[in-house]
Amino acid sequence: MTAHPRPGISLAVFSVSLALLAAAAGCSVSPDDQRARDERTRDEVAKATERAKPVIEEAGRKLGEAAHEAAHDVKAAAQGAREGWRNGPHALVDINHASETDLASLPGMSRTDARKIIAGRPYGSKNDLLAKGVVSESDYERIRERVVAK
Repeated sequence: MTAHPRPGISLAVFSVSLALLAAAAGCSVSPDDQRARDERTRDEVAKATERAKPVIEEAGRKLGEAAHEAAHDVKAAAQGAREGWRNGPHALVDINHASETDLASLPGMSRTDARKIIAGRPYGSKNDLLAKGVVSESDYERIRERVVAK
């Protein structure tokens, strides 16, 4: 018989191999054991879902309410923007170039007043409406912030 040059190493390799075989044998799971583990996993997940469901439903309700409120606020803001656009500062009307319709749209102005303004052109300044006697002082007070002479 021949002696092995390193008997300690062979014994170590044999021990490691034996341990790996034992571990591999322990890892093989029977189909019954696997089914039992799968069933436990399903049960645990189902219970966790049951516990979480009311919280998730409440969060969904709150999210829906917040979305409804936000939509209402957006509609109100849009309506305010439309009203502000319509009621905001009006463009100045140039008394030297405006049409009869534009002049008649000024506060307190009639078509007759508009024709008088057109007949009195040209104007060096909006104050000329008073100086030339085209409009009364009370009419001028109503339109002075809305007219310009260019």
